[in-house]
Amino acid sequence: MVALVRTVAYLGLEARSVEVQCQVAPGLPRFSIVGLPDKAVSESRERVQAALSAMGLALPPKRITINLSPADLPKDGSHYDLPIALALLAAMGVTDAEQLTDWIAVGELSLDGRVVASPGVLIAALHASEADLGLICPAEQGSEAKWASGVPVLAPRDLTGLLGHLKGSQVLPDPVRGDVVEPPPSADLKQVKGQETAKRALEIAAAGGHNLLMVGPPGSGKSLLASCLPGILPELTPSEALEVSMVQSVAGMIDSGQISRARPFRAPHHSASMAALTGGGLKVRPGEVSLAHLGVLFLDELPEFQRPVLDSLRQPLETGQVDVARANAHVTFPARVQLIAAMNPCRCGHAGEPGHVCARGPRCASEYQARLSGPLLDRIDLHVEVGAVSAMDLSLPPPAEDSAAVARRVAAARALCRERGVRSNAELEGERLERHAAPDEAGKALLMQAAEKLRLSARSYTRMLRVARTIADLAGEEQVGRVHVAEALSYRQTVGRR
Repeated sequence: MVALVRTVAYLGLEARSVEVQCQVAPGLPRFSIVGLPDKAVSESRERVQAALSAMGLALPPKRITINLSPADLPKDGSHYDLPIALALLAAMGVTDAEQLTDWIAVGELSLDGRVVASPGVLIAALHASEADLGLICPAEQGSEAKWASGVPVLAPRDLTGLLGHLKGSQVLPDPVRGDVVEPPPSADLKQVKGQETAKRALEIAAAGGHNLLMVGPPGSGKSLLASCLPGILPELTPSEALEVSMVQSVAGMIDSGQISRARPFRAPHHSASMAALTGGGLKVRPGEVSLAHLGVLFLDELPEFQRPVLDSLRQPLETGQVDVARANAHVTFPARVQLIAAMNPCRCGHAGEPGHVCARGPRCASEYQARLSGPLLDRIDLHVEVGAVSAMDLSLPPPAEDSAAVARRVAAARALCRERGVRSNAELEGERLERHAAPDEAGKALLMQAAEKLRLSARSYTRMLRVARTIADLAGEEQVGRVHVAEALSYRQTVGRR
């Protein structure tokens, strides 16, 4: 007899169907797992055997074979423990194999028989919903699984409780969907003294989903400005929140089934590796650019990142996704992010400031800024210089306008984007771009003149049109005019021109 239990293998945000087949046959006692298991799956033999022993069950003195089908699909992760245990129990006759045909099982087993959490339950629940099946998962992740609407969920705390439910001797409670948590507090623009140009650029970036680079000396408020961005961005829509939660589920970051409508804000240290930033590793996992999907990726001290690491962002910034290719897997993660970057103008940090003389002269700035490649800078829509803040500026009263006032204008501009069929103006392209972002005659003439003088690439030209469209939206103008194009041009590349 061969007992079958369904489970899944995770490839990025995709769940692939896997059958756990168990055969208990006469022969020398042996417990083997086949079907391209990794180390964690192979070690499930010990966890399953200990969990059954904790229930008072012993493995039969026979040849036990577990096959994970399809056999050519790599299997990794501890979530195979529960389906392997259920298939073995069904093959031993402890539970009815027919009862398990309508369920997908995921979960790790502890040595005392408890079913403990494993990453990816939300992905498995969505897969079960598409296949019209139920899901068996750890109790602490039942509320996460319930976000997949219409999926029957069994969330046992241990194997004994699950077997009792299947035999009808007890009933497991139906999990309750997790809460939508309030966004964490963020810095307010009222905390920023001066820096009106930078605040204007930040508002434009938020309204259109544009990438922004701030260049200024230490202590000028670049990091503070970036930390204000979450407070002026609109909340995620329900479908967007589900997208973000899928990435967080694979990364094991969902706590108690709670999801947030706040946009992600990730700020990795400049020592981050390429795998940490774009994803990968021995077991392919999403990187910071995917964890920031539909939110903000803030890179402080931009030139201090390794140049190959920064250049690995060029494709995600253009396509909105990361393709991680490995010898045994090809995985795609979403990465539709808004890049906010900050840097000093030179190594010493004060190039161009009045009264400051750099010992190395202009080379200090040029060599420092040369760490950034031209193609990467070409993908950043807004470049703004953030000047040093004087003691007089700091003594002034707080600005009258706070983040809430700016957020209302940003929300109105984003609403116009949705009417055009895109989430933000940064996604305008093709026919939509030509129809909605084409400037009037005066604006077009200025744009042509600037394109020739500044030698704008096709990408820079397109991105500047998008920025001009956002500026017009904030002004409540239906047509992009000369004044909007002029302001967009003022935010063109400053790095490398010193």
